[in-house]
Amino acid sequence: MAMTQITLRPAAIEDVAAIVALHVSVWRATYRTLVSDAVFAALDEAYREARWKAALTNPGRDQLVLLAEQGERLVGIGAVGAPSHEAFGGRGEIRFLYVDATVKRQGIGRRLMRELARHLADLKYPGAALGVVAGNDPAIAFYSSLGGTVIGSYVNPGPIWPSEDIVMVWDDLSLLA
Repeated sequence: MAMTQITLRPAAIEDVAAIVALHVSVWRATYRTLVSDAVFAALDEAYREARWKAALTNPGRDQLVLLAEQGERLVGIGAVGAPSHEAFGGRGEIRFLYVDATVKRQGIGRRLMRELARHLADLKYPGAALGVVAGNDPAIAFYSSLGGTVIGSYVNPGPIWPSEDIVMVWDDLSLLA
């Protein structure tokens, strides 16, 4: 069976419902064993919808939100922007990367990361950085496979729950591009 072509495009406010559905689905599958029941319940569709509407209505500095679509179906989300924490050392921040479990291992995450890195390079950031929750071993392995280097950790206060995040960086954006 041939894979339907994946297209990437910038997100728009009209995409909020699809973004929320994918974000919540992937987040819940990933974090079920890493967060408390209260946090798991609180980070629901209504919460995510308000946050995504705000992000797309009032973009942060240097923000880009990319969507990966397979036909008419949203299968991936990637977002970058200005760094939100000093732990990133002035590098552009990769804020979100979510890929639908049904299409993992097809290069979608890599394509999103490549385009996000290009955006950061165009803005003259010296590199890229992200915080990944300690214990999210599949994500850590994925980022490592793309040349990400662990440089430390910090407590991400988050909107609801403080998480211990591992800081991964790419000081050579061409590793991603």
